[in-house]
Formats: sequence, C-alpha cells, structure tokens
Amino acid sequence: MVSGAVDRAAATLSENLEGLRDLVTVRRVFGEAYEVGETTIIPVARVGGGTGGGGGEDSDNDGGFGGGLGVGATPVGVYEVRHGSAQWKPATDVNRLARGGQVLTGIISVCVTLVLLRRSR
Repeated sequence: MVSGAVDRAAATLSENLEGLRDLVTVRRVFGEAYEVGETTIIPVARVGGGTGGGGGEDSDNDGGFGGGLGVGATPVGVYEVRHGSAQWKPATDVNRLARGGQVLTGIISVCVTLVLLRRSR
C-alpha cells in the first residue's frame, strides 16, 4: 500500500512540476510587443512560482496525497524601442512606496517618543 501512495505522490509532484515549467517561461516575463506611433513597447514582469505536496497513511493503511502549485507575476517596467535605441522605463509600485512610508513614519514616531521620554527624566 505504501508503494502505491509513493507512486501517486511522485506522479502528482511530477505533473505539478511540468505545469510550473509551462507557466514560468520567457513569454510570461516579456509580454507581447506593441507599437505606439514610432515607438515599440515591450512589457516586462517579474514571474515566480512554486510547487509542493504531501501525503501519508492512517492506521488502516489508507493513504492520501495532495499537491498544488502557484505562480505570480508583477509588472516591473517596459522597454521603449525608438529609432534603433532601447530605453528602460521602470514601473512604480505605489503600494510598495506607501508601505515604505508607513514603516518610516512608525520608526520616526518611536524615535521621537524615545527622545521625549528621555528628556522628561
């Protein structure tokens, strides 16, 4: 019974890895180029993924296995190609900037509080 569960687990993991390989390709990183006037735009993304699985048996030797995979993509910018020259234009992640501002505000608040507490002694 263990051998069958191991074989199913290996087959499922192999299928997940094949699916991940198909999803994470250069076509996902560099989007379809398009033209705006005399400029060719090539979108670029950061793509990542992972897969995992697990299995086991209970006291009645009933086995089970599960697995899954996930892929994510984040736009990072575009290449602008004009008159034979390429220029990189990075994308701005407004959410990341906002989080950074919140962290900085928190650090400044803690520092100001510590200074005020030290002065009051």
